Amino acid sequence: MTTIAKNIVDTLAANGVRRVYGLAGDSLNGFTDALRETPSIEWVHVRHEEAAAFAAAGEAALTGEVAVCAGSAGPGNLHLINGLYDANRSRVPVLAIAAHIPSTEIGSNYFQETHPQEVFRECSVYAEQVTDPAQMPRILEIALRTAVEKRGVAVVVLSGDVALTPVETERVAVVRRATPRIVPSDAELREAAGLLNASDKVTILAGAGVQGAHSEVIALADALGAPIVHAFRGKEFIEYNNPFDVGMTGLLGFSSGYRAMEACDVLLMLGTDFPYQQFYPDNAKIIQVDIRGEQLGRRAKLDLGLVGDVKHTAEALLPLLERKQRRAHLDASLKHYAKARAKLDDLATPTKKGQALHPQYITRVLDQLAADDAVFTADVGTPVIWAARYLTMNGRRRLVGSFTHGSMANALPHAMGAQAAYPGRQVVALAGDGGLSMLMGELITIVQNKLPVKLVVFNNASLNFIELEMKSAGFVNYGTGLDNPNFAAVAESLGIKGVRVDESSELERGLKEALAHDGPALVDVSTIRQELAMPPTITAQQASGFTLYALRTVLSGRGDEVLDLAKTNWRRVF
Repeated sequence: MTTIAKNIVDTLAANGVRRVYGLAGDSLNGFTDALRETPSIEWVHVRHEEAAAFAAAGEAALTGEVAVCAGSAGPGNLHLINGLYDANRSRVPVLAIAAHIPSTEIGSNYFQETHPQEVFRECSVYAEQVTDPAQMPRILEIALRTAVEKRGVAVVVLSGDVALTPVETERVAVVRRATPRIVPSDAELREAAGLLNASDKVTILAGAGVQGAHSEVIALADALGAPIVHAFRGKEFIEYNNPFDVGMTGLLGFSSGYRAMEACDVLLMLGTDFPYQQFYPDNAKIIQVDIRGEQLGRRAKLDLGLVGDVKHTAEALLPLLERKQRRAHLDASLKHYAKARAKLDDLATPTKKGQALHPQYITRVLDQLAADDAVFTADVGTPVIWAARYLTMNGRRRLVGSFTHGSMANALPHAMGAQAAYPGRQVVALAGDGGLSMLMGELITIVQNKLPVKLVVFNNASLNFIELEMKSAGFVNYGTGLDNPNFAAVAESLGIKGVRVDESSELERGLKEALAHDGPALVDVSTIRQELAMPPTITAQQASGFTLYALRTVLSGRGDEVLDLAKTNWRRVF
């Protein structure tokens, strides 16, 4: 007898799924038992279901294939929700199996009762409940196909008793991703070329949608004499081997990226949903290319919106362009970038003996020591700032994070998924002390599942990015301090190699030791708390906020904090 649970597992195996992340529970028994009898699929036992969803998102981001997580009824599958939001907003294909209470008890306010198909509706592209065996395996096929084609989360909800019922058909569907060629119409392409040909100052803003279109975007930039600014999710796909690169814009970015967009006459947006309206130019004409038409004009007023994938749209547009002879805008942008880059590099310096380390220096040394094909993950907070500014992409390295959903605690579970998918590849998590603390139980997961993840912990004893936001808004820091353990000692107690770094002279040795270790390793680095991560442009409101913060802090009897801030950041002034 083939049960629904067994048919689900057979279908997952036929579609190349090699692991399921989750935490066992009685409502999942039929599913996990079917996994037990399927040696080609590994059960990756996590300590919290949120980590299971993040791990699946990390795997899917790297492989481009469906990754799977599972949660038991009620609280079990509710714990998946934050990681599923991240996966769905990052547009990676994830299937979640959400177990439910016994089918005969639904609607009675039974123990652990929720309505998962409604709960998960907002963080998915498909969420349906199986109530009758006749729905299967069709519901699963629809879920897989929707996750693949819409690049998002699909949720299949089924009660434990339903999972154990026989299927009416043992059909196993194999879902293959369609690879269409999507380009704007000839008339739209000619209109875009007309706008671009008429301007001597074009800037390209490239996002995650330029993946697989590196050479085509470079060719466009060459013809247009256009500097290329990238959003964070575009960094790994366009920053490398790019003579037109002028860095990022936005809160994490460079002044050069901001200026290249502010000074342009035409902004060409390629595969980006960059969300911060205040960083778009006020007076430029804007052309946006996106494969999802609903995204056109969502962030800025458009002069032309084009539906198409970046690769084929760029190929079709290029022959219509007149090569720019005047390239002053490009030259000025590149010159500005060289200065901005040099200033950032000047901040990546060691501190004096006995002092905590600059986070810029930590990241720069890590970047130099990591493998050429390393996978980096970064916690939301200040680690993403240092990753954005100091990690070097080369076409082989990857960078995964919660860059759209913006959740804390993503770096470790994302790294778990990356390492599970690529067990022989170096995977390095840039973890904040707050983020690591939030899901610290997953350190046990990497030991239990023999995942050789390397963690570098930026230990500044604070929710540091929140403190920066408070300072810029004029608030005295409150509720952000962390009484941290020695994370290296904690790691050692769990069977992870732990290295503690308290000053700059110890950093290179500590990182080399951890990266070379045959197994999981954690480097706990004492990091300066008062380091400022300045955005590319400072508004009058932010400047006023910093002044107000300093005044309020002094008046509250914490003037030493202002002095520490000044001492730490004096080098930015000179």
